[in-house]
Amino acid sequence: MQGKVVLVTGAAKRVGAAICRQLHAGGANIAVHYRSSAGEALALCDALNEMRPDSATAFQADLLDIAQLPALISDIVETFGRLDALVNNASSFYATPLAAIDEQQWQDLLGSNLKAPLFLAQAAADELRRRHGAIVNIADIHAERPMHGHLLYSTAKAGLVALTKGLAQELAPQVRVNAVAPGVIVWPEGEAWADVEMRRRIVAHTLLKREGSPEDIAKTVEFLISHAPYITGQVIAVDGGRSINL
Repeated sequence: MQGKVVLVTGAAKRVGAAICRQLHAGGANIAVHYRSSAGEALALCDALNEMRPDSATAFQADLLDIAQLPALISDIVETFGRLDALVNNASSFYATPLAAIDEQQWQDLLGSNLKAPLFLAQAAADELRRRHGAIVNIADIHAERPMHGHLLYSTAKAGLVALTKGLAQELAPQVRVNAVAPGVIVWPEGEAWADVEMRRRIVAHTLLKREGSPEDIAKTVEFLISHAPYITGQVIAVDGGRSINL
């Protein structure tokens, strides 16, 4: 990772922040993207820059506005001089039972989980080709086994898996494109997920009988970017075996 520049979307907190810290520890310079979490993004950059000056910069953009994406990539290249990898981590997540789905939810969930990764890859493609770079998409084990009551989210993540494989074809041989599919890593925010008994039942379906950590995802992202030169078009489940035990 030494000297490489990586854009991580939705990087201000949770799994995104863990990915930034992991890649930075390996020597990468980090473009920390955020939409509205300015305080967290700037605090993360301050912490990374304290360890290594001028190694992290925050970039604000609404990824649902695809007109902003070419400028985002240009600003990163202007700041760091290059872009070697893109990690599409930003995501919206909430329940969408069939009877209650509306177009705004479609635009948000399909936009953040599928549309934005596509158009970011398009905007970054030329620079990534020049650098023989990589894209890592953060998918979900529910791309293949839909989560009940979360129809749009599951559909969007299924599309992201297909996008991963399609981009691997489109950008070969210069750019590798893979995905990581998390299982039980960080519980979603909101009262619906605060039920301790529900959490216990979900964890019970993992073969390892425990939750994972954001660092488990971050280490897999680092592996795919810097230690997997002959892997492309693949989806790695980091889920404690839950996806084969549902």
